Amino acid sequence: MKNKFYKLLFLSVLSLFAVSCSNDDDNHDDHDHDHDTSEEHTFVRVLLSDEKTAELTLFDPHEDKISSFTAKFAKSSLYTTESGRYAGIVHRDNNFVETFDSGLELHGDHIDVDDVPKFGILATSALKPTHFKSKIGEILTFNDGDGTLSVGKEADVHKAGATFKTINAGLLAHHGAMATFTNGTYAITEKDNSVTGTLPEKVKIIDNTGKTLFDAKIQTKGIHGNASDGVYAVFGSSSGILVVESNGNQKLIDHPSDFGTAWFGSILETASAGKFIGFTAAKGAYLIDVVANTVKPIIANTTIMQCKVSYDHKKLAVLLHSGDFKLYDISSLQVAKEVKATSETATDATLKPQMAVTDRFAYITSPSTGELLQVNLSTSAIKKTKVSSTPYMITILGYENSETHNH
Repeated sequence: MKNKFYKLLFLSVLSLFAVSCSNDDDNHDDHDHDHDTSEEHTFVRVLLSDEKTAELTLFDPHEDKISSFTAKFAKSSLYTTESGRYAGIVHRDNNFVETFDSGLELHGDHIDVDDVPKFGILATSALKPTHFKSKIGEILTFNDGDGTLSVGKEADVHKAGATFKTINAGLLAHHGAMATFTNGTYAITEKDNSVTGTLPEKVKIIDNTGKTLFDAKIQTKGIHGNASDGVYAVFGSSSGILVVESNGNQKLIDHPSDFGTAWFGSILETASAGKFIGFTAAKGAYLIDVVANTVKPIIANTTIMQCKVSYDHKKLAVLLHSGDFKLYDISSLQVAKEVKATSETATDATLKPQMAVTDRFAYITSPSTGELLQVNLSTSAIKKTKVSSTPYMITILGYENSETHNH
């Protein structure tokens, strides 16, 4: 009897151990902790448009896999939404905006493949949609043709009948821009024709109905380019760097003393609160601290062809006309990587290489060969992948993450 009892006890313990292991298998995440950092993250995707055809190319660098899709029109501009899952596809000359879904969904510390890559239902017609932004779950374009905003929601990308809402703030048509604050209001440019041409001169604050909450306080001689971290909206201006807050406060930060008539026509967001990148081809790329009111050079160079922040907004990548690629750490302003990435590109080339950068790779289009160059930031190796006849624009989708759970 005693032997029988111990035998039963042993089988019971063994059974509990087996159940415990089984539960561990059910709940264990398939975290790829040993993922090779010289390879791309599993859930990064690269989306490219083509200049001459409506073809979109979705490239999975980890699997070295190409998928092709057909957009509404050729020569589309591509942008990634705030979540990283979707792309906004802007057809300015065709007055249309559509959306694309990578199919990847972030769940805290891991990624699920939620669906196959496909176009979203959410789309809209608008007059010359040009400037794109995505904050607080929204997808926005400023429409140069009539000075309106088109606002959609990421949550509605696949909602039946979904479209964009139009916000009319009573503006004149102009080449404008907008920025979203975390409280749901917008900084939006105004045109009063005090300066000839299509550039606006002022910025005001509106709500989501188009109602003016705070009138413009500063008039400039022309505005182009902007970025926002949700607290500060920063606009490039020939009169200085225009900083706007949601409470209506506005100020100008002076350009460096040697700028002369040069000014930042592009403003880029960084991962550091209150810090932005200003870029002008006439001078180079500079770090703007809107709290300290400082402008510091990162790279003073007049041969920059492309200037982009990395996908995590922690590094600044520049591609020179010579084909030299330089990567800077934004926190230290020091060079993190230098490599000869492409052949030389003429300054008057009709179509120039475009660039997007993750923490492991730089992706650079080669319009003349129809290829995508993958520059390994760890080894400096360069791989070429045929993508389309004439790659035009590029954006990163997905997540710098290789972790998944089995459900």
